[in-house]
Amino acid sequence: MGRFRLHIEYEGTRYRGWQVQKNARTVQGELMRAVAEVCQTAEYEFHGAGRTDAGVHALGQVAHLDVRTMLAPEILRIKLNDVLPADINVLSVDKAAANFHARHHALSRSYLYQISRRRTALAKRYVWWIKDPLDTARMGRAMELFRGMKDFRSFAEEDPERPSTKVLIEELRLEESGDLLLFRVRGSHFIWKMVRRMVGVLAGVGRGALSLEEVERFLHEESDTPARLTAPPSGLFLERVYYAGEPVLTQLEPVIMVNHG
Repeated sequence: MGRFRLHIEYEGTRYRGWQVQKNARTVQGELMRAVAEVCQTAEYEFHGAGRTDAGVHALGQVAHLDVRTMLAPEILRIKLNDVLPADINVLSVDKAAANFHARHHALSRSYLYQISRRRTALAKRYVWWIKDPLDTARMGRAMELFRGMKDFRSFAEEDPERPSTKVLIEELRLEESGDLLLFRVRGSHFIWKMVRRMVGVLAGVGRGALSLEEVERFLHEESDTPARLTAPPSGLFLERVYYAGEPVLTQLEPVIMVNHG
């Protein structure tokens, strides 16, 4: 039985998230079906670095696969892509150490969120269109309140399996690119719906509907306001999963440009 590391991108619009579920189409489920077909076996293990919600995309999901096969990694990649739907693509397959674990060995993860400041016909599935003017300077000041080790219980969906709501946020960036606002957050891990609620709160600040004091209060007192402001999944991308020795991304680039003609 060999272990492989897979680097995967997907467009999540048609899927009920990453994690395999009964009676629901998921990204992991499609990949597992492809592995079984290509390797002609039901005996394999397949684990991702983390879950993404329904409708969320990935530029750099990582998974590890344990399977008995004579196929070389590049041939395995080609054959998997041959049977996968067009909105899931295996970017690379590499042999991995026997003890490599996609989730347990990940040191941090980064997410990208795209807000469009104009209506767009072509990028609707990859952005959140906000009609209202946004004060990006105020959004930037609010964003900095998330930096460091903070308690995100107000930003988390109920999950009985979650050990803690404290998350270490290592990087936050907000940049303009054409008619897009790009938000990147990198942290030790992320709680279910946390990033979308962070974005929703920042948009509330940008619209003038929330004060910086209110945002700070969400990090000290439990509130249901972030849940009511949850941003849609369309603009969210799992950007990168980081492992020991890997350089951190420096560029912040849009997935698709949205500019006035």
